[in-house]
Formats: sequence, structure tokens, C-alpha cells
Amino acid sequence: GSGEGADGVGTGPLDLNSAGVEELETLPGVGPSIAAAIARHREDNGPFARVEDLLEVPGIGPARLAQLEALVAV
Repeated sequence: GSGEGADGVGTGPLDLNSAGVEELETLPGVGPSIAAAIARHREDNGPFARVEDLLEVPGIGPARLAQLEALVAV
């Protein structure tokens, strides 16, 4: 949805289904291309059901997922 609330920013895990590309880019190991791929996956397949679904995104493998698991949620 549109409209960004200031609450929750910078605290707790990042919501994979509501985070914008700019927010995704702040994650370790995630640059502009991977952030865009995450957003594209979301557009094509709907919301992520679980964090492990990141493995379906091009550029994210098990090692990168392990880095991100503690930092993101769905």
C-alpha cells in the first residue's frame, strides 16, 4: 500500500512484503539489483509467505539468506 508510517523504522526486522526497494538496499549483501529482484518477485508472485522464499529470488542463495534471516520478516 501507499503511505509510509514512521513507526517501526529502524527497529525490528524489515517486512519483506511492505519494504520499498530503498529499504531493502539497506540490508547487508543486498544492493540495488537484488533489491529490485526482490520487489519484482513480489510483484510477479504475490507476497512472500516465509523468509525462506527469498531463495527463489535471483542473486539470493543460502549464504545470503543466512545473513538476512535475522533481519527480515513476513
